[in-house]
Amino acid sequence: MAFQFFRREAAVAVPEVKASATGPVVAMQSAGRVVWSPRDTGSLTRTGFAGNPVGFRCVKMIAEAAAALPVVLQDRVQRYDVHPMLELVQRPNPVQGRAELFEALFAQLLLTGNCYVEAVGGDAGVPVELHVLRSDRMSLVPGNDGWPVAYDYTVNGRKHRFDVTGAVPLICHIRNFHPQDDHYGFSAMQAAAQAVDVHNSASRWSKALLDNAARPSGAIVYKGAEGQGSLSTDQYDRLVSEMESHHQGARNAGRPMLLEGGLDWKPMGFSPSDMEFQKTKESAAREIALAFGVPPMLLGIPGDATFSNYQEANRAFYRLTVLPLVSKVTARVSDWLSGFAGAPLDLRPDLDQVPALSGERDAQWRRVSEADFLTDAEKRAMLGLPALSEGGVDAG
Repeated sequence: MAFQFFRREAAVAVPEVKASATGPVVAMQSAGRVVWSPRDTGSLTRTGFAGNPVGFRCVKMIAEAAAALPVVLQDRVQRYDVHPMLELVQRPNPVQGRAELFEALFAQLLLTGNCYVEAVGGDAGVPVELHVLRSDRMSLVPGNDGWPVAYDYTVNGRKHRFDVTGAVPLICHIRNFHPQDDHYGFSAMQAAAQAVDVHNSASRWSKALLDNAARPSGAIVYKGAEGQGSLSTDQYDRLVSEMESHHQGARNAGRPMLLEGGLDWKPMGFSPSDMEFQKTKESAAREIALAFGVPPMLLGIPGDATFSNYQEANRAFYRLTVLPLVSKVTARVSDWLSGFAGAPLDLRPDLDQVPALSGERDAQWRRVSEADFLTDAEKRAMLGLPALSEGGVDAG
C-alpha cells in the first residue's frame, strides 16, 4: 500500500497548462556562467576587428606588410619583366591596385580563415580582372564525392552561383588549415576570440568605472541608535540625492564619502588593484598578438622582453608571419592563374627588396658566393634565381 502514492490514477484528469517550450531551459540556467561573444564570422569581425584596437592593429599590420612586398614572376627558364600576368596583378581591376587587392585578400584570410578571388573574362588567356569577394557571403556547394562543385555568393537575398567543375575555375579559394572542417579554414581571429572578449570586457569595465567611479560596489547599512534598521522616506530620498550629485560620475572620482551616525559602508567588490586589472588587460592583448603572430613589442604592449630590440622583433615578424603568409597565397594564386595562361608560372615575393631581411639576405649571398664547390647554376638555384641562358646571361 505504501507504493500506491506513486501510482497515477487513471481517473484523475491532468489540468492543461500552457507554457513556453523553452521555459524549462530558461529555468535551469545557472548564474555566474561565463558569457562569450558569438563565434560566427560577422560577430568576430565586429568584436575582434572593428571593436578591438589590438585585433585591428594586428590584422592591419600583417595585411599591409604582406601587400607591400614586391613580387616577381618567373618560370624555370627566366624571370619576366613584362608579362600579361604581371600586368594583371599590378592592375587587377579598375578600382584597386595590387596592394589594395592583396591587402583585402590577406585581411579576409586573417579574419575568416578563407579568401576568395574571382576571375573575370578568363575565357581566353589571362583574365581581364581580379576581384576579392567577401568570405561571409560565400558558401561552398559540395558534390557527391565531397569535393566542391560550386560556390554561392549571396547578397541581400540574391544568390549567384559560380560553377567550378570546369578545367580552370573562376573562383580561387584559399583557406587556412582547419582540423575539424573539410571545406572552410580556421582563422587567427577565432583562436584569439576569448582573449578579445577579455580585452573588450576590461575596456568596458574601465569605461564604466570612469563613468560611475564615485559609486563603488558596496552597500550603505543603516542602524539607528535605538536599533531601528530603516530610514524614513525623507532620509532615504536625501541620501540617494547626495549620492547621485556628490559621489557619482567621473568628476567626483575619489571624493571621500561622509556618513552620518548610523550609516556604515560595506564594500561588496574587489578594487582594481585587487583584481590586477591592468595586468589582465595587457595579458589579453599579448594573447591576441600571439594568435596573429605579431610580436607584442611592435604593438607597444609593455612587459614583453622576448626580443632584445625593435629591429629583431621586426625581423621575426617578417620571417615568421608575413613571409609564410605571402608565400602561401602567391603560390596558390600563381598556380590558379597558370591554368589560364596555359604554362606553369611562379609568382613569389621578392626577398631582395624586403628591408627587414636585408641583413639575412646579405649574409646568404655572401655565403653562397664564397662557396667555391658550387657551380653558378647551383648558386642561382639556391638564391631563387632563374637559370642562365646559353649565352651566360639571365634569359629575362
